[in-house]
Amino acid sequence: MSIVLPYPLLTVALTVMWMSLNSFSFGHLVLGLAIAWVASAAMAALRPEKPRIRRPLALIRLLASVIFRDIVLSNIAVARIILGVPRHARRPGFMTIPLEMTSQTGLALLAVLLTGTPGTSWLEYNSNEGTLLIHVLDLDDEEALRDLIKNRYERTLMEVFE
Repeated sequence: MSIVLPYPLLTVALTVMWMSLNSFSFGHLVLGLAIAWVASAAMAALRPEKPRIRRPLALIRLLASVIFRDIVLSNIAVARIILGVPRHARRPGFMTIPLEMTSQTGLALLAVLLTGTPGTSWLEYNSNEGTLLIHVLDLDDEEALRDLIKNRYERTLMEVFE
C-alpha cells in the first residue's frame, strides 16, 4: 500500500480540494485522483523527514498567538503604512537573523509564519551559516523584530520539533 500510495491522506485531501474547485463529474474525479496520485508520488520522491511533535500544546499556543495577535497587528500596521505614511518616511529593509534551529519541519513552519505575516517575507536560509534573510516592509526597530522571531517563534518551534 505504501509503495502504490505513499501519502494517502495527501491524496485524499488533494482530491477533495480538486472536486471542491470543479463541478462534480466522473471525469473530474478521475483527473483529480490522477493529479493527487502524481503529487503523492512526487512527495515520496522528495523524502521529507517525518515530523516528530514533542510538545503539541506549545505549537497550538504559538499558532494561536501568531494568528490572533501578530497577523492582526501586522495587518493594521501595513494598512497604516499604505494609507497614511508618506513614501519617504517608510524604511523597508533586509535583515539577517542567526538561527539555532536545524529541524526542517520547524524551519518550514517558520517560513510559513513569517511570510504569512503581512509586512515580512522569508527570502533565504543559509544552512551553512545558520542565518535567515528576511525583508521587512517598515524596519522601525530591527532589534525588537529579531527578538520576536528568536524568542517567540524559534524558541517555541525548537521546543516542539527538536
